[in-house]
Amino acid sequence: MASTGTKKAVTDLLASYSPEVRSLGMATREFLLEMIPGVMEQVDVKSKVVGYGFGTGYKDMVCSIMPNKAGITLGIGWATELPDPHKILEGSGKVHRHVKLKSKSDLEAPALKAILKAAMERREKIAAKSKD
Repeated sequence: MASTGTKKAVTDLLASYSPEVRSLGMATREFLLEMIPGVMEQVDVKSKVVGYGFGTGYKDMVCSIMPNKAGITLGIGWATELPDPHKILEGSGKVHRHVKLKSKSDLEAPALKAILKAAMERREKIAAKSKD
């Protein structure tokens, strides 16, 4: 990712999108900062992605915000290793999956919160193993 994130950097990245997408993007940002304490936010202006993780590499990523005309795509790193009993994850990548967010109410879905908690638990297990 190109630079460390700030509210202004995220606002600037979202500036070219509709007011609805900008609002949803900022709400998603706040949601992630609350759900993932101590997470590092990185803005990649060229790729139009905001990454959230605990280091600068992909292996340290928890999730990402990818704005588009229809809303926000919330990418979940290592999602193929996570339980998804409600089948909210989309995509066919070998590692990465995503959830399409269309409104702020999507952020309240218990299934989404459960996926993010599982992503954090996975990350904590990996971090604990690397300390051994």
